[in-house]
Amino acid sequence: MRAGGIDIGSRTIKLVTVEGEKILHTLISDTTHDPLEQCKRLMTQASFDRILATGYGRHFFETQFNVFTVTEIKAFARGAKEIFPGCRTILDIGGQDTKAIALDEKGSVLKFEMNDRCAAGTGMFLEVIAKTLGYELDELGTQALKGEGSIQINSMCTVFAQSEVTSLLARRQKREDIARGIHMAILNRTLSLLKRVSTEPDIVFAGGVAKSPCLKYLVGEALGCEVKVPENPQMVGAFGAAIIAQDMKKTRGEYPDNINKAFQAPSSGDAHHDSTE
Repeated sequence: MRAGGIDIGSRTIKLVTVEGEKILHTLISDTTHDPLEQCKRLMTQASFDRILATGYGRHFFETQFNVFTVTEIKAFARGAKEIFPGCRTILDIGGQDTKAIALDEKGSVLKFEMNDRCAAGTGMFLEVIAKTLGYELDELGTQALKGEGSIQINSMCTVFAQSEVTSLLARRQKREDIARGIHMAILNRTLSLLKRVSTEPDIVFAGGVAKSPCLKYLVGEALGCEVKVPENPQMVGAFGAAIIAQDMKKTRGEYPDNINKAFQAPSSGDAHHDSTE
């Protein structure tokens, strides 16, 4: 059976399909102003018998396509544990939120915290800073590794941080030093969250921000251990949802086991599925 997992995030939508232990598809799209249309577009590019949704947009997907959902916490826990069996701590920094998750030796969630009220230190924050510094987003972390950590960023509010960066540039501070200062500020915020939840190795860094080599290095240096980053860190939630979908049993009503049925929005008389949350 081919199973799919779709992670509908605030900035991007990710779709992974699996069959047994084999990953068949890994697809990603910007969320845009019409996430539902982007979900449909991604699903036409993959084949699967069953799909499970996660992410902030999972509930509208559930309503539209009459399928089950799973929380981001469970999806990331399953995905990270599947990729790194020794995983005990997950740090996920996505487009607009940051999560820290503690797992036991079997992969069950022990504790978690999520900061989704402020975009400070997330992908959206880094996009704004990169643009202000004149870098492509993918360049920011690499350039920050070259910088010195002597510049302190006083505000993590996106608007104020952007203004602060503009002022630093006007004072002829080096761009790479400013980028390093930005990453140090994110590090301090991240460590505070991790220390409240878990810093036990293995630590897996997921989400799009995990692509920053500077932040990976700084977190590992601060905690004195290797930080593991998957090959496609932004796909961990979708992968976890696909694995859960593959293992699901039909215990709560008729599950739509083919994409043709899943594409049909439920009528007002249809029963609403319980989620796997």
